[in-house]
Amino acid sequence: MEALGIDFSWADVVAWWTGTVAYAAPLVVPTLWAVVLGLVLYFLGGWILRFVQRRLAGRTETDLDDELVRTIRHAFRLTVIAWVLWRIVGLWVPVLGSENADGAWVPYATQPRQWVWGIWIGAVFFPLSRFVGHVMRSFESRIISRSSETALDETALPMVNRFVRFIVIAIGLLLAMTHLGLQIAPLLAGAGVAGLALSLAAKDTLSNLIAGVLLIMDRPFQVGDRIELWNAPRETGTWGDVIEIGLRATKIRNPDNLVVVVPNNEIMRRDIINYTMSGEDIRLRIPFSVAYESDIERAKVLLKEAAHEVVGVKLDPAPIVIVRGFGPSEVNLQLRVWIEEARNRRRLADEITEKAMVKFAGAGIEIPYPKRDLYIKQGTAAQLLPSGEKT
Repeated sequence: MEALGIDFSWADVVAWWTGTVAYAAPLVVPTLWAVVLGLVLYFLGGWILRFVQRRLAGRTETDLDDELVRTIRHAFRLTVIAWVLWRIVGLWVPVLGSENADGAWVPYATQPRQWVWGIWIGAVFFPLSRFVGHVMRSFESRIISRSSETALDETALPMVNRFVRFIVIAIGLLLAMTHLGLQIAPLLAGAGVAGLALSLAAKDTLSNLIAGVLLIMDRPFQVGDRIELWNAPRETGTWGDVIEIGLRATKIRNPDNLVVVVPNNEIMRRDIINYTMSGEDIRLRIPFSVAYESDIERAKVLLKEAAHEVVGVKLDPAPIVIVRGFGPSEVNLQLRVWIEEARNRRRLADEITEKAMVKFAGAGIEIPYPKRDLYIKQGTAAQLLPSGEKT
């Protein structure tokens, strides 16, 4: 071996092998016993817990006990695996340490056997988070069944569920890191600095995310509600139906089947006009104008008749007509009616206006329009000049 630049002999190899066998020989049997006992506990305990889940928990109406037994089974198996690894590491890996300044050997504060249980703590919190998520989903279904099922509930409650599960896993990882001997304080400080830099770089995105959370909490509208649009495209409808409430933006479909994506922070800065939040029935205010020479009382009767003839107009409360004011050449009236479907307000207003025009025309009630009277004087040029002026 000297030709290869390696300075050892077969005697060294034999000595190393002899030392290895001498070190491992007394550890093989305890290791095998630990593995065999772990396998027996793994399968026997899993079978018993599965039997309990099938015979006892399966007879109940709720599935929470099923999920609880399933979580216990997963945690038990992880515990058995961790115990076997802890036993093997304790047998095969010596206590680690280092020499201090005085030359004395000092063991480390955390040893490999403790690392095994630290990893076990982090692993156990994953099935625990699934159980917590299952419990929250059960409460979500009860909340939605007791109230009106809306897509907004399907958006907000799962988001809370994911957040709680994330918190559970984060707690488990922090406990595991503490057990592994890692210092959490520097990591938290670094995470704070990184979070500050990220918040400054993504200010608009975070603003939209916060506004999205506030929208879900305040519930000014729900998925399916009809609201007013502020920045609708030109020559298109100015209102729309909410089809999705996201964390960053809200999607609204207008009557022209165009989807308008509005950032959530912009929605929170404006007045939200919701046509369907208070119920399906709303009141319409339809303006009309008639000439001064027209019969005002007759015009009021005709407007009420036009409203009664339109399907979808409520008769209780009854339609009313009021005089709103006077214009240069017209009397301004306003018809106020309650309708059954808020989504049909534009169509019903169009039908009422059309019927009112036909009735006004049949009754001789004039709808005013701008007029100009032109007076032509005849005479000589001198007569037509203003007084006192000469040619």
